[in-house]
Amino acid sequence: MNGPHTARTQSNSRTLALFVLSFLLPIMLGWQHFGIEATSDTEIINTLMSRGYDWRVRPPGTNLSIPGSHGPVIVQVDMLIRSISKIDDVNMEYSVQLTFRESWVDGRLAYGLPNDTTPPFVILTAGQQIWMPDTFFQNEKHAQKHMIDKPNVLIRVHKDGVILYSVRISLVLSCPMHLQYYPLDVQTCLIDLASYAYTTDDIEYVWKDIEPVQLKQGLHSSLPSFQLGEVNTTYCTSKTNTGAYSCLRTILQLQRQFSYYLLQLYIPSTMLVIVSWVSFWLDRTAVPARVTLGVTTLLTMTTQASGINAKLPPVSYGKAIDIWCGACLTFIFSALLEFACVTYMASRMFYKTKTRNVSMAGLTFANKNGHHGSCVNLAQPAPVQLVPTRPPPPSYLTSTPLLLANYSAIQQIDEDAEDHSGEDQVWVKQKPAGAMETVVLRRDPEPQRDLESRPLSAFDTSLHLPKPTSFKRTSILQRRRSPIMGFFRRLPPIRWMLKQLEIEDRAKRADYISRIAFPIAFIVFNIAYWVRYLN
Repeated sequence: MNGPHTARTQSNSRTLALFVLSFLLPIMLGWQHFGIEATSDTEIINTLMSRGYDWRVRPPGTNLSIPGSHGPVIVQVDMLIRSISKIDDVNMEYSVQLTFRESWVDGRLAYGLPNDTTPPFVILTAGQQIWMPDTFFQNEKHAQKHMIDKPNVLIRVHKDGVILYSVRISLVLSCPMHLQYYPLDVQTCLIDLASYAYTTDDIEYVWKDIEPVQLKQGLHSSLPSFQLGEVNTTYCTSKTNTGAYSCLRTILQLQRQFSYYLLQLYIPSTMLVIVSWVSFWLDRTAVPARVTLGVTTLLTMTTQASGINAKLPPVSYGKAIDIWCGACLTFIFSALLEFACVTYMASRMFYKTKTRNVSMAGLTFANKNGHHGSCVNLAQPAPVQLVPTRPPPPSYLTSTPLLLANYSAIQQIDEDAEDHSGEDQVWVKQKPAGAMETVVLRRDPEPQRDLESRPLSAFDTSLHLPKPTSFKRTSILQRRRSPIMGFFRRLPPIRWMLKQLEIEDRAKRADYISRIAFPIAFIVFNIAYWVRYLN
């Protein structure tokens, strides 16, 4: 009797135990996994940390594309850029301060249901260790977390297991710069972040869907020497010998502010070039003034160019600012060199004139009272044949054949020679372009009487002489004119320059031409420079 009764009693006990376990087990699991109502943050945190949580092991991922591994952990990233400063062109780096945020799912830290009364999240202190992605910045040179007056770190655990990690950091990041257009350049600087140890099989970084990169208000115009342009995001996953690593990239467009360089370099250097042209308007005998002006402007421009280049790295290619400074130095040096050429030509002309005056010391002007119609005191006079052409002005007429000295002995007589009052003088005048025809005129006190008594053709005394070897250049005005060249010759500056080419004094002619040639060349250079670099 006792045997069947005992067996029945044991069966009832097992049934009761199973009923109790099936009733209490969900409550126990719910308390452990989801929490209970009115549980404090401290109790939730202590419960989560005491359930055998191992922070050294990454959580199972939410991407199940890789069978058997639960997929990699998906880490969503966004950041707030607070400031950008110290953009160093020499070291090619810049400083940035930002709030960096990451979020991922760790199911081991879930503690409640969406509609229960537990707190929506709990905040962990920096000393409480949980698993976190091993994020690092690939182009970082120096970095620090802000610790004043408490560590600027936020770790927030939501009831569904979503972890939010936020930290304020300051970074010094490398930024390779291309300075060909400096100071009219636009630089592209990057912020690259990736996992140091976990490959794409374990961690995958993605940008947050909404506003992955936020900018502090006023940041676009608060940079000291740059204007922040577009900010873009992209991916930069890379492969190495140890595997493929997920990477995120932020692209910052930084346009250099040109106003500083316009006021400190371009306008002053332009003024120096213009000041160097003042020497063209000074007399060529003012040697101290012209030399001082040229040397001073040259040294000032050299100092200015050296000061600008001291702030830049010694790159192997030319920069826009180098082209500008080099051109300005060339214009200033050319102005100084032009003065040296003018001085040389003037001194050479002076010695030639002095030698000619010595060789023609015996020359006197012919007069009626002495030797009418001839030149006296001339060494070895040679007869020349007079050929009538067209009548000269009435005030310079002669009816008498003339004897001139050897042509090599007399090439020209200065029109500013001393006037012999009361005498009829013989004038020997050569065309400035070195033409074949030389006109010899003699002043007659009674030109109207001779004009009435003789035919018109007898009053011109033009003679054909061999072309002097010292005048071999061809007059520009006698060259053949094409339609295009004719158009340019009609331009006022070109006409003025062509007119100056007819001046006999080559030193003075060089100064006159430089007054307009240098400004035109500088204007042409400016047009080419700004068209090239502003685009």
